[in-house]
Parts: sequence; structure tokens; C-alpha cells
Amino acid sequence: MSKIAAKIGPSILNADLSQLYDESQKLLDNGADYLHLDVMDGHFVPNLTFGAPVVKCLRNKVKEAFFETHMMVSRPEQWINDMADAGVDQYTFHIEPVDDVASVCRKVREAGMKVGLAIKPKTPVDVVEQYVEMADLVLIMTVEPGFGGQKFMEDMMPKVKHLRDNHPALNIEVDGGVALKTIDCCAKAGANWIVSGTGVIKATDQEAVIKQLRNSVLQAISEYSK
Repeated sequence: MSKIAAKIGPSILNADLSQLYDESQKLLDNGADYLHLDVMDGHFVPNLTFGAPVVKCLRNKVKEAFFETHMMVSRPEQWINDMADAGVDQYTFHIEPVDDVASVCRKVREAGMKVGLAIKPKTPVDVVEQYVEMADLVLIMTVEPGFGGQKFMEDMMPKVKHLRDNHPALNIEVDGGVALKTIDCCAKAGANWIVSGTGVIKATDQEAVIKQLRNSVLQAISEYSK
């Protein structure tokens, strides 16, 4: 199988948003591979966060980092061009509210961004599997989307394992309650992109935590790549 990479992307929603640039730069300096930006519309999920203007301001200060927006929104097609203009690298959207997933994937790619497809815990994995060929990444939510600090749902790991077994070269991301206590089961199931919010942001030594998360994934990759 082709070698997949281990990527650690802190969710900046858990950071001090009044210090967004400083917090983001600190995470990158401490070894983060990308920044995971949670965009919520108050409709698809009950919470409301930030949109393209904030992302664009951050991009103006952080020139090089890989930005992934996690679009927890009811109409992901509405924000494609705005996010591309804001400097987003990967546009990860939930398939649940979308009528024509293939069309949204195509529009995201045409806008110059990579395509990520996300599913909520109650959505069966086969619903997203039919679109794998159109995606650069599939995100398996390990909490209900909308709020940080929830308890990790280990019963989502069979979805991750199913995707890894059937799509060995696919980038598989997990998001929600992922920290040092839960990373091993994510890594062993086959997740290679790891979103961690409070687990990294609130750590006294962010660099050490990021390194431990990455090492767990690298170890698992070496095992299932044999």
C-alpha cells in the first residue's frame, strides 16, 4: 500500500479566540501539521463560531500553514468561494444536509481546495463510502458535532477500521475527544489525521503532546503497512 502520513491538527476553537493568531502560531511552532478550523452556522449544529472573514484575517498573518475548515453548516456549497478566497487548503463538509454530494465535491475542487467529507456519529459509514473516490479525506466524528470537550465515542472506531481496511491509501481523520488517553485506539483503527482540541490546547507542554500523538499514529501505520 502507499504510505500514508501522520498529521496532527489542533482545533483552534478551544484556544483563546481573542488571541487567535498568537495561539495558532504557538501551535504551529510546537509541531502542529495543520490547523483545524471549526465553522458552525447555528443551524446544522446549535453553536455559532466564525466564518470566512476571520479565516482570511488569520491567513494574512499565518502565510504557510495548511488550513482545514470543518464546515458544520447546512449549506456547505454557499461558502466554497469565500473560503477559497480566504486561503483555505481543505474544505471538509458534512454530507448529511447535502442533496448532491458529488456536485459540492466538484465545486470545492474547482475552487482550488482539497475535498474532505465528514459524517456524524449516527451516520453509517457506507453512506460516505460511496463518495470516497471524490475525496482527499474522510472525517469520522467521534463526538456529536457542535461543541468541544465532549466524551470520546470509542464505538466509532469500527467505521475507521472499515475505511482503512477497504481504502488503504485514504486519509482518515478523527475529531472529538481525541487526546493522549484515546489516541491509541484511533491510531490502531487506522486514523492518520488527528484533530485534538483541549487535549493539545490546554496541555502544559503542547510540543510533547503533539509528538506523542504523532508517534502513536506512526507506530500504528508501521504495523498495518507491513
